[in-house]
Amino acid sequence: MAKQRTIANEVTLTGVGLHTGEKVTMKFVPATENHGFAFKRVDLEGEPIIEADANYVVNTQRGTNLEKRGVKIQTSEHVLAALVGMEIDNVLIELDAPEPPIMDGSSKFFVEALEKAGIVEQDAEREEYVVKEVITYKDEASGSDITLIPAEDYKITTMVDFGTKVLGTQNATLEKIADFKSEIADARTFSFLHELEMLLENGLIKGGDLNNAIVYVDKEISAPTMKKLEKAFNKKKLSVKPNGILDNLTLHQPNEAARHKLLDVIGDLALAGTRIKGKVIANKPGHYVNTQFAKKLSKIIKLEKRNKVPKFDLNQPPLMDITQIMKMLPHRPPFLLVDKIMELSDSHVVGVKNVTMNEPFFVGHFPGAPVMPGVLQVEAMAQTGGILVLNTVPDPENYLTFFMKIDNVKFKQQVVPGDTLIFKCDLISPIRRGICHMQAYAYANGKLVSEAELMAQIVKTKQED
Repeated sequence: MAKQRTIANEVTLTGVGLHTGEKVTMKFVPATENHGFAFKRVDLEGEPIIEADANYVVNTQRGTNLEKRGVKIQTSEHVLAALVGMEIDNVLIELDAPEPPIMDGSSKFFVEALEKAGIVEQDAEREEYVVKEVITYKDEASGSDITLIPAEDYKITTMVDFGTKVLGTQNATLEKIADFKSEIADARTFSFLHELEMLLENGLIKGGDLNNAIVYVDKEISAPTMKKLEKAFNKKKLSVKPNGILDNLTLHQPNEAARHKLLDVIGDLALAGTRIKGKVIANKPGHYVNTQFAKKLSKIIKLEKRNKVPKFDLNQPPLMDITQIMKMLPHRPPFLLVDKIMELSDSHVVGVKNVTMNEPFFVGHFPGAPVMPGVLQVEAMAQTGGILVLNTVPDPENYLTFFMKIDNVKFKQQVVPGDTLIFKCDLISPIRRGICHMQAYAYANGKLVSEAELMAQIVKTKQED
C-alpha cells in the first residue's frame, strides 16, 4: 500500500475571500500521520480547529461552508481539491479569517504553494476506500445525481447542462488523480450574469474581480446594471466579448466550466475523509449534491470499517503465542484475555481470544445462559492494545498499563462459549510519552460484537539499578 504524505515545510499565501472580501493569510502546515485535513482559525480565541468533515457542512450556497461550535470556514472546496489532487493526506490549514483566499478562482496557486513546500512520505500506510458496489445519491429537486462505481483508480467525470445558449452542455473527465495539476487545477470558478446581480444585491462576492471568476452573460445587460458591474469590479469600462464572456478574460479550455465543476467535486468529496478508489460520475453536480453524497459515503465507509473482520491464515503460526504474550503483558490467568497475536505494526494490532465454557466468569454470568460480560470484552481489547504500546519499549516486562479513558463503547452481539473473538486496535494518534489512544473492535462469527475508543498509559514499575 502507498504511504501517507504531508508537506515538508510551512508555506503561506495571502489574498481576499471571494464572498467576504476580507484580507486573509493562509498557511499550509505539515501534520502528523492520520491527521487528515483540518482548518485552524488563528484569529479567534483558543485558535479552534474545524476538521474537513462532511458532517460540519451547514451551507452550500456559492461554496461549501463548514461550521463547528459556532466557528465557520467558508468556500473550502478549492483548497481541499488541491490537497487531494497533489495526493497529500495530512495538512493543517491556518487562516486568520473565515474564508481562504480566492486567488484566481481555481486551485492553481494552492497547488504551486504545496509544490513549493515540498511533499514528503510518512511511515503510516494510506487508508483507501475501495469501491466494490455501486453507490448513488440523487437530489430530486434539482435532478442532480452522483454515482460511484468500482474502478482501478480514482476517476471523475462531470456532465453539466446549464440550460443557456451561452453555456450549454459540457463534459469533463479526469482519468487519474496524478493529472489533476495539468488538467484541472487551473479551471476557474464561474458565474452567470443573473446570479451575479443577485449576489451583488445581497452584498456577496466582495472579493470578486474579473481575474478570479468567469462571468457568462446569459441576458441582455442594461446600462444601469453595467454601471453597477463596473463599480463592483473597479473597471472603467466593461464589455461583452463574442464568446459571451464579460470583459477580456480568456478561457483556459473550452470546457473550463465543466472542469471547474470536476474540481469542486474533488474538493467536496474530500469531506468523506478517506481516499477513494473508484469512478465518480456526477450529473449536474453542485455543492449541495456533492456534500450530501460525501455524507452518505462517509457513513458507508465508517460502517464497513467497523464491520470489516480482519482476515489471516489460521494454518500459519501466530506472530505471538500465549507464552510470548505473558512475557510482555503483566496479566495472568484467570484475567489474561488474549491468546494469540496475529498481526502487529507500529499503528495496529490483531489478537485472538478463544472463548470456552471453562472461563470462570461463566459460573455467575449467567447460570444456564452463559454470556461473556461486555466489560471483559473491553478489557480483552485493552490487553490486545497493550501489546501494541508495550512493543514500543525495550523492556515491556517492567511496565504496567493503566486505563485513562474509555469512550463510545457499543455492544452489538452476545459472545458465548465456542466463539472465537478477534480484536483489532488501531492508533488514533501517535503514541506520545507512553500514552496510547486507539480505536478497538471485537468480532465473532464474522460480525462486529463490540467496539470502544480507548486511552491508556504505560508506567514503568521497576527502576534500573
